Order: sequence, then structure tokens, then C-alpha cells
Amino acid sequence: MLKVINPYTRQLIKEIPTDTAETIHKKWETARIAQTHWRQTPLMRRMEIIARFRVLLQDNLDRLAQLLMSEVGKPISQAQNELRGTQGRLDFFLQNIESALKTDTVLSDKGNEERISWDPLGVIANISAWNYPYFVGTNVFIPAILTGNTVLYKPSEYSTLTGIEFSKLLTQAGLPEGVFSLILGARAQAEQLLERPLNGVFFTGSRNTGLSINRAVAGQLCKVQLELGGKDPVYVRDDANVRIAAESLADGAFYNTGQSCCSVERIYVHDMIYKDFVQHFVNTVKGFKIGDPSDAQTYIGPLTRKQQIDVLKAQVKDAVAKGARLEVGGGVWKEHDGFFEPTVLTNADHTMEVMREESFGPIIGIQPVRSDDEAIELMNDTEYGLTAGVYTSDQEEAEVLLDRVNAGTVYWNCCDRVSPRLPWTGRRGSGIGSTLSMLGIRSFLQPKAWHLVQPKG
Repeated sequence: MLKVINPYTRQLIKEIPTDTAETIHKKWETARIAQTHWRQTPLMRRMEIIARFRVLLQDNLDRLAQLLMSEVGKPISQAQNELRGTQGRLDFFLQNIESALKTDTVLSDKGNEERISWDPLGVIANISAWNYPYFVGTNVFIPAILTGNTVLYKPSEYSTLTGIEFSKLLTQAGLPEGVFSLILGARAQAEQLLERPLNGVFFTGSRNTGLSINRAVAGQLCKVQLELGGKDPVYVRDDANVRIAAESLADGAFYNTGQSCCSVERIYVHDMIYKDFVQHFVNTVKGFKIGDPSDAQTYIGPLTRKQQIDVLKAQVKDAVAKGARLEVGGGVWKEHDGFFEPTVLTNADHTMEVMREESFGPIIGIQPVRSDDEAIELMNDTEYGLTAGVYTSDQEEAEVLLDRVNAGTVYWNCCDRVSPRLPWTGRRGSGIGSTLSMLGIRSFLQPKAWHLVQPKG
């Protein structure tokens, strides 16, 4: 049985039976059979079902946000924001699916015709994450379903109830049996799922788990897409608006209690404005309300995985021992041991774990730099390559600097931002493949090349 525990109240919400190897095989077999029919279902019918699912999400927004808050500890206002933001992503998929599936005629000349059409991959395993289950889940299973695939959806054990709601609402919207099937459990169930013959594996989570998944399915030669972690850097140049940059980056570092692969995780500030920036940044962080996630004013909630507290404590201890200055926070909140205080470490450098290893919590390191070149060198000094940003009043200079950064997404005067129109993609230890955008839709398709030659004579 899987026990769902509220990370704030510590109360048991529900016990859920987990899948077995036998039930997983049965669900896979059902998905395999269903896919042969689903891919033949007219596109307009598929779109109608997803459009109804969108309406159901909207109609149930408050209830679903409460459920999300209770199982992951996300502050209620942020849970509501996630659900609202999901609507725009669903709209993008519905508005662009026809274009993504359109057959392209690339040559038509003297009886010769060449085309490119698009077929679904087949049966998809989607092993998803808990920190933004609506975002990272629908980024995968909605375009997968629209393009004619069937999905075996393994929600994180920390957001199982939200995964169950996905299944209920999709069924209510009219999705046929076997097109979207839940695999309930933890690591053992994910491993058993990966033993089934699959046509695609899409995972969101940690780098180490992503590497394990890649190894597990290497012999299948199926498509593997991995959305992994980040150590997302930002550089604040000496011509930036210090107050605006500090307030923006504090939000980018601590929103969702810092539990995001694209949270700002390290900041480099030109030493000419360093003191002013730190002052504004620390003052902003001190204003974040920590506490009961059901309070609409709460900004910092409990950590979903309490064991992450040990990681954060170790990073603080390491940084302070190596010369960092602890400006605010630094340990477990005195009111509740499931919280970690919003923590700011200044005078950081790359000998410290906080500037090199993913934190995934409410902690940030800030390092002074003397030049643009030094900042770019430090930003690229990482195993990851998810996002990076520059704050400056000069757009031309920002674009020159961002072009030198090895990251899948770059920002000018903003951070921690995702658009459905742009690909969400990582480099190096941040993963392979793309979700969102037209590229993300076509991640669930495979091309077919057509050579059509009219008979002669």
C-alpha cells in the first residue's frame, strides 16, 4: 500500500493499493491493443476529448488545487496558479496539433512526388514528477494522446492523488479505456513498467534517476526523453536596475519553495553593484511569509520530501565553512521541522556545493564577479544546462552574453519562466529532448518518407 501523507499536517490522507508486475503487464497489454484503434480515431474526436478535459480542469480548479496543496505542500495560491497556467498549455496543443500532423509535400515534379507524414510512436511510458504535476504531466501526456499514442502514466508517489484525478477527468471527458492508464506505486513499479516493450519513455526528475532509466531501456531501442535537473545561473550586470533585479530573482529562486528544476540556483553580481543588490535581495526574502500552505498569503511551504532538508543543511554547513556569509535563514524553521528557512549565502564561490550541486529547496548562493567574461565562465562551469539569465539594460549586450551560455533556455531580465510556444529542453546533465512548442508535439511522432512515382507509358 502507498501511504499519502500531508507534509504540513503529517496526517494520513489516503492509502492506495500499488500495482504489481501482473497488473502492470495487463495495463500495458490493454494500452497496446487500444493504440491500434486510437491512432485511427479522427483527430477532431481526439481534440474534442482533450477540450472537455480542459473544461473539467477549470470547473474543478479549487478542489484540485486543494488536493495538490494537501499532498505536496504547495502553497494554495501557487497551486491555483499552476492549474490556471495549465489552461494556456492545453490551448496551445489544441491550436497547433493539426499543423504538427500535417503531411508535407516537399517535391512535386514531372510525375514524382515526395512527402513526409507523421505517425504516433505507439505505447508511451510517462514517469512524471511531483513538483509541478500539472505542468510536467500535461506537457507529455496531452500531446502524446492527441498524436495517437497511448500512455502508461506513472505519477510520482508524492503526487499520486493528482495522477488519479487526471485519469478520472480524462475518462469523464470521454477518453476510451486503455488510452491513458495509471501505474501506481514508487520505484519498484517504475522499474517493472520499464521491463515492458515500449515505443517511448518520457521521464521528468533527477539526473541520477534519468541515467538509470536510460540504462534500463537501452536494449529496447525505443525513444527516450529525459527532463532532468538544473543549477540555473543568472548574471546581474552593473547597468541593471538593482531593485527590480533583486526582487525578480528572489521570486525566481524561492517560488514553489525552490523546488523546481528551473529555479534560480546561483547568482553572479558585478561587484560595482554587489552590496546594493544583496541588500535588496535579502530584504525581499525576509518579506516572504512561511507557514500554513492553506493560507493564501503563504509563500514558503513545507518541503514535499522532508529528506531534502539534510541536503540543504549540508550545503549551508559546507558554504559557511569555506567562507560564505549567512545573510538570512540557514536551518530548519523553529515552528515546524518540515520547513527549511529561506536561506541566502553571500560571498559564495565554486568551491562550495551550493554553487555546484542542485539544491532543490529555498536556498541561494550569491557570488561577486569583476567582469562579463568571468560571469560567463562561471555560468558555464556546471554539469547542467537547463536555463540561464542576464539582467542588464542593454538588450544587444544581453544577447551577446546569452549566446555564449550553454543552456537550453536563456532569459533577458526575467527568470523561471516557461512558454508553451518555446521548446523546453536541457543540455548535458539537464536531459535530452524537448517538450512544448511544435518540437515538443512532434516528440511523440515519427516521420514516414513517401516516394511516389507515376508509372511511365
